[in-house]
Amino acid sequence: MDNDAIDNLREALQFSPNNIPLKKMLAESLLAAKRLEEAEKEYTELANLSPAKSYKVALADIFLQKGEISKSIVVLEEVLEQHTEDFDTLLLYTKALLAEKSLHKAQEAYQKAIILNPLYRNDELDAQFRMSASAESSNDEEDLENGFVQKPSINFKHVGGMANVKKEIDLKIIKPLLHPELYKAYGKKTGGGILLYGPPGCGKTHIARATAGEVNAKFINVGLNDILDMWVGNSEKNLHQVFELARANTPCVLFFDEIDALGASRSDMKQSSGRHLINQFLQELDGIGNNNEGILILGATNTPWHLDAAFRRPGRFDRIIFVSPPDDVAREAILEMKLKDKPVAQVDYKQLAKKLDHFSGADIEALIDITIEEKLEATFADGIIKKIETKDLLNASKKLRPSTQEWFATAKNFALFANDAGLYDDVLTYLKIKK
Repeated sequence: MDNDAIDNLREALQFSPNNIPLKKMLAESLLAAKRLEEAEKEYTELANLSPAKSYKVALADIFLQKGEISKSIVVLEEVLEQHTEDFDTLLLYTKALLAEKSLHKAQEAYQKAIILNPLYRNDELDAQFRMSASAESSNDEEDLENGFVQKPSINFKHVGGMANVKKEIDLKIIKPLLHPELYKAYGKKTGGGILLYGPPGCGKTHIARATAGEVNAKFINVGLNDILDMWVGNSEKNLHQVFELARANTPCVLFFDEIDALGASRSDMKQSSGRHLINQFLQELDGIGNNNEGILILGATNTPWHLDAAFRRPGRFDRIIFVSPPDDVAREAILEMKLKDKPVAQVDYKQLAKKLDHFSGADIEALIDITIEEKLEATFADGIIKKIETKDLLNASKKLRPSTQEWFATAKNFALFANDAGLYDDVLTYLKIKK
């Protein structure tokens, strides 16, 4: 709209100063003409006359164009408190956050907008994200190393029970590392992969960390959030960086928790990005173009039946080990460890351990928490600290059901009806269905 038309609108408003449609036309015209100061004045008056969110969003847009980023963000956050799923507001909020260099918050806002409008694409925004990510990348490797690489202070002595698991890991991972010349004589490389599976809370991460301590190796614990990224190609890049970090810190135990979320069956996937990530994972495992010598790879999953079959080929996770709920010895050790330095009277750990069949380590921790809460309540009554006894723990155990039961109900079906090559025979043995 030209200047004459804007002047005409101003003249009309002199006769009807609170005419919202006329003021809206004037404000829009001023904004389109980049007359930002005047547009700001008109939209401010409109926002005072009407609660419509569009006037505040327009004001935020003006602030952003003027370089007043903080003011823009404050207005947009105020709008989003009332209208959490407004696509246009989220989009402008994304741009404002990018201008503020708040990359991660901007990504979250953009992801919410894309969920509302899956077909929307903005090349300019994508380019800005790539530039911002590139600006941060100079510190990526240092941050990655500082955040991931650990030197565990525990070994197998700190793991109660799990004799079969320790034996398998010793043969597959520890002995090859300690006696590489023997394996070399037979043409076998050191390293490789083991997949640990079983109900949650049964010590898969603990045994992985102890494995690193057993061979005095570094330990890298990789979770789902460390890898997955909403931007195409970034998840693969993150995964490659983790493997490169492991290659630079050999000997190293590289542990992938929730590996089923990273390596879910490609046949179940609707998006190609997930398949690309799996292919990248398989390439890293094979060491294509890289040397994985001295990298000891452990994966943990509660649902091995969802893992892509390609992960179990030779040279990858070619050995799968069932990590059962702790046995009597392990439960006794967990109880003693968790009750250490707490006010305890005489506790019969052996008797208690036998009563907690199928309890996971996490279940035992919950049991102790319940007992402590009851003791605290009694202590508050007279101020005298009450010591924990065997009967207290036994009473608390009656209030809990082993969390592993639900897992075994599902695992049993797979072990009975989808047990190719006897992968899940250990589950049937544990359930005393098969010897």
